[in-house]
Amino acid sequence: MLSLQLGISRVILPSVRNVSRLVSDRPQQIWLKYSCISSLLPVRVSPCTKYFSVSSFRCQENQEQKPKPSSTKKKSDRKRRTVIEDEHQSSSSPQWEVVAYSTAEEYDLMKLMQGLQQQGLYHPSSMSEDIHDVLHVSARYQVDREPREIYFFREGSVVFWNVSELERKNVLLFLKIYEDESYDKDIVAEGNEKMVYAYTEVFNKTRLMNGRILLNDEGSTDLEKYTFSNALALSVKLATWEASLEKYVDSIEFVVEDLKEVGRIQLSRSDVLKKQGELFSLRHLINLSSDLLDTPDFYWDRENLETLYHKTCNHLNISKRTKVMNEKLNHCVELVELLSRQLTDAHHTRLEWMIIALITVEVGFEVVHLFHP
Repeated sequence: MLSLQLGISRVILPSVRNVSRLVSDRPQQIWLKYSCISSLLPVRVSPCTKYFSVSSFRCQENQEQKPKPSSTKKKSDRKRRTVIEDEHQSSSSPQWEVVAYSTAEEYDLMKLMQGLQQQGLYHPSSMSEDIHDVLHVSARYQVDREPREIYFFREGSVVFWNVSELERKNVLLFLKIYEDESYDKDIVAEGNEKMVYAYTEVFNKTRLMNGRILLNDEGSTDLEKYTFSNALALSVKLATWEASLEKYVDSIEFVVEDLKEVGRIQLSRSDVLKKQGELFSLRHLINLSSDLLDTPDFYWDRENLETLYHKTCNHLNISKRTKVMNEKLNHCVELVELLSRQLTDAHHTRLEWMIIALITVEVGFEVVHLFHP
């Protein structure tokens, strides 16, 4: 048996040496020739390879196992990213609309509440004691788990939470009999505001993020909804005033053209006085009768709600729009004052010529009496 093993070793060992010499002399040719086999084996032939052994297999296995810690690290990073993405998706998956309109100068809230109670589709909801001039109602019949709510503001604005378009149209038609100085339909349609709201569990805090309202999923959100509604109502009211100012500018545009081309004013003094009245009335509404230049008293002792209110107003560009509108008003005031001065000067000139004519007539009579006593 021993002699048989020695004979086999004498035959195999020279062939192994020859193969190793061949590999060391021409490694590249062998690699190209047997590349189809090399892809199936865990052995890679390179010019530095001098021999084959089990250790080369082990070394290759160790090299393949080294990247495992980094791969696990990548997996953990990917998991963290997915968690963040899932949080954003969870906050945005179920979402509803908030739509605001301004339809009139003022609502009669007492009669409106009585009319809604007689209608039987909405019931009034309780509000804080220091909230005035607002009527908050909720729908009696639920369509889904999210309630349908409406905020009516005395200054002629209404904000719908999760109310369909058909239902909104019906409510706006119902409002007509409780409106004072209703606006034109085109102005109402162009001046509406839309936002999207959803519920979130992240940070457990109501906030405004990227133009979306994220409400706290726990507890009551009535005050937060009122805060957002207040800012939206102010924005749509400002939009109607902007439309009114644009309409006013269009109505006096021909005057500028007449002054440039003809050099005359084709308006009477009463027309100019009416234009002045319209302008100062609009200026009074913007700067004195609204909260465009100041924060409502309700938010003075509620810092979190005041922050939400200011963020929503900044998102809706209320302060910037108010500033632009006041600049336009100042320009219109200058133009109307110019018209008024021109008409006043023309009136004074006409009076002077009438006086001169009367004096001339009187002098003529005196001359006649002088020569014909």
